[in-house]
Amino acid sequence: MEYYDQAAYEQADGDQYEPLLSEKDRTTAEVDSPLPEDLTRDDLEFPSLSEPELARHYVRLSQQNYGVDSGPYPLGSCTMKYNPRFTEDVAALDAAAVHPDRDGDTVQGTLELLYDLQDYLGRIGGMDAVTLQPPAGAAGEFTGILLAEAYHEASGEGHRDEVVIPDAAHGTNFASAALGGYDVVEIPSGDDGRVDLDALEAALGEDTAALMLTNPNTLGLFERDIERIADMVHDAGGLLYYDGANLNALLGRARPGDMGFDIMHFNVHKTFATPHGGGGPGAGPVGVTEELADFLPDPHVRRTEGGGYERYTPEHSVGKVHGFEGNWFVLVKAFAYIDRLGDEGLGDASAKAVLNANYLAEQVDYDVPLGPFHHEFVASAGDQDAADVAKRMLDYGVHPPTTKWPELVDEALMTEPTEVENRANLDDLADAFNAVAAEDDETLESAPNRTTARRIDQTEAARNPRLSWQDLD
Repeated sequence: MEYYDQAAYEQADGDQYEPLLSEKDRTTAEVDSPLPEDLTRDDLEFPSLSEPELARHYVRLSQQNYGVDSGPYPLGSCTMKYNPRFTEDVAALDAAAVHPDRDGDTVQGTLELLYDLQDYLGRIGGMDAVTLQPPAGAAGEFTGILLAEAYHEASGEGHRDEVVIPDAAHGTNFASAALGGYDVVEIPSGDDGRVDLDALEAALGEDTAALMLTNPNTLGLFERDIERIADMVHDAGGLLYYDGANLNALLGRARPGDMGFDIMHFNVHKTFATPHGGGGPGAGPVGVTEELADFLPDPHVRRTEGGGYERYTPEHSVGKVHGFEGNWFVLVKAFAYIDRLGDEGLGDASAKAVLNANYLAEQVDYDVPLGPFHHEFVASAGDQDAADVAKRMLDYGVHPPTTKWPELVDEALMTEPTEVENRANLDDLADAFNAVAAEDDETLESAPNRTTARRIDQTEAARNPRLSWQDLD
């Protein structure tokens, strides 16, 4: 440990600590700069390290993280899929790096790919038109709300100022509707975990602009009355919005458009294996029925009479919601994934996602109410604290599920294994669940004990955050 800063190591409270590069070697390297002296700094320290030292530093750091390359990542609702490397290779091709400001006549290949992706997503979702512009799922939701608002205004129904949302919906649904200027009407779920039709009927009226719905819902349950729900919303003059967060459960088997949905967004990071999170960029394409196609954002891509492709502005466009046609490299990855799997592969992926969720639900010792499930299930930790369960599962070398949500299940453990895990991995997950289920509160409350960092005081961390390593002093 001769190259460790001992004081800093001791401040780490005994956790495994990988020092900064500057702590490994404090030699100040002379750096020649072509800039004038008044534009340069002479107080910078550049570590002088060998290649093995540098490589080992980053390997150690990588070993302190857990991701989809490390093992199963069963965060329910979040759908943390493994991202296949071939899509990264496609996005990294020299031909993919096209400046978005170039004239459409010079980037026909780019526009063709975007057009084909619009077509793929439209066929997958049962939608007549798709915009690729929104940069994330939540941005897709907000775009959908803007489309609903524009549609009602154009129809002389601009007085509609309410959006109905089930209590188990994703939080972004409530936020998107409110950001769009709508009043949110929350309705309770029924005893079966699905939409309470009586509550829905009571909430619908002449002020209803839309119902935002996830199907399967956040409990992993399919809304069996979806066609009746669609009729109820449409009879009230509203639109039916599909939150695409759980579309991976339906690929190749059912389409929101066929269920009666008018607007939907696609989470390409959840459904089509583009990277998830990290602050972006992302993509949240939005599909609509023919009646709403003229309201899509500007620009849109279409075929020309001569067989080429062009950008154009839909007649009643809501305008731009993001730059150009969207986040190009993310869209390339989604296209590559869909094109490689095809109809059969996408259907196989959804089948395995459903199979894996139901298999794992049967293996865990915790109470798992409701079911059967689609791509995810929600277990209850019962007398144990779900947050403690999650922290203890880290000691078994697996990532825990989402906890404490949805609130319909006490001490919820919301679990989604995705389609990529084999039976051995699922059994390992089940073993971790069951080992923790048998442990006492004292053991759980002290966890994790085998990770790089121990448990923090979350209240103190929120009130007095340490935003850099320098705050350790």
